[in-house]
Amino acid sequence: MRFQWNFILGLIFALIVAIFAVVNVDSVRVNFVFGHTEIPLILIILGSALLGGLIVGMFGIFRQYKQQRQIKKLEKEIEQLRVAKGEETQEDTKTEIEPIEKIESKK
Repeated sequence: MRFQWNFILGLIFALIVAIFAVVNVDSVRVNFVFGHTEIPLILIILGSALLGGLIVGMFGIFRQYKQQRQIKKLEKEIEQLRVAKGEETQEDTKTEIEPIEKIESKK
């Protein structure tokens, strides 16, 4: 359910940015370090929104990658502790873990 709300809010934000960009179609002077140029404001607004979305997405991917590495590390540590105690291995308990993984993947 959370994904659907995030998707709906993202669409609303995209619609607001698109309307704002279409209203501002005048050309503006953009000054770079090495020169300047005239660019329509709509391109600057849409380009900035796209670049911001890409940056946020890259941070999210990086965070997810770090979390996956941490999960694998902790799973290995749990397995080592089980072997040290002489308990059943993860293969024996895999049927118990699978429903939890399905629940987690739905979030």
